[in-house]
Amino acid sequence: MSQNGAAASGRWGDLRARTLSGIAMLVVGIGAIWAGGMVFAALAVVVTGLMIWELARMTDPGQGLRAQLLGLLAALALAAVLALHSPFALGALVVPPVALALTQRRDRALVLFYGLAVMLAGYGLVALRDGLGVEVIAWIVAVVVMSDVAGYFAGRVLGGPKFWPRVSPKKTWSGTIAGWVGAALVGFAFAGADGGWALVALSPFVAFAGQMGDIVESAIKRHVGIKDSSNLIPGHGGVLDRFDALIGAVLVVLLIAQIAPLPFAGG
Repeated sequence: MSQNGAAASGRWGDLRARTLSGIAMLVVGIGAIWAGGMVFAALAVVVTGLMIWELARMTDPGQGLRAQLLGLLAALALAAVLALHSPFALGALVVPPVALALTQRRDRALVLFYGLAVMLAGYGLVALRDGLGVEVIAWIVAVVVMSDVAGYFAGRVLGGPKFWPRVSPKKTWSGTIAGWVGAALVGFAFAGADGGWALVALSPFVAFAGQMGDIVESAIKRHVGIKDSSNLIPGHGGVLDRFDALIGAVLVVLLIAQIAPLPFAGG
């Protein structure tokens, strides 16, 4: 086989893996969101544990078995909090990030705060799904996806000044703003269906939080000198690479929900 043929085969091979992985994530995600209850909670627990495992590995490659144990600890802590249904149990969410920071050889503050963000986002997803129903999770995911897609194509077509070149050289202001516009359109669609017109205004803020979640994870990877958080998902990198924006979006929605009722049936 020629070098050109081999290169083309490699590109198509990666595309096939990326497509199949994407379809699998889509099917599992939609199914779990729709099912709710223990099914959705179980998915959140597994994903949260994997993200803490990746965070431990990428910030301190020498963790090895300790990274696996920290991921397991995170999953068990979140599962316990969700099972107990008590505000007093929420303190358990702090245990994995603290354990992670104490076992690190560097960047302890970084892993402490980012680990806490991961744990809160995992808890928040389930709390929002249980409290407000499937619509709020569908809205958050749709905002994150639309912001990403609109930003990607606008950035490619329009180009222009970079948003934060030192951290994420490919992101442009045109793509960022297009992401906000796309998010507002998602808010409009959900407002017409069930969510209330406030979603049109809230959606760009959630999209911006998602963009910041992406930026933060990119900054961490650049800081430690890696491209992907892991190779767990063929063609996509790691779990954190796929859910970094969702972390930021969920945290902001949780904050908004503490300030004012969200315009959904359960809010």
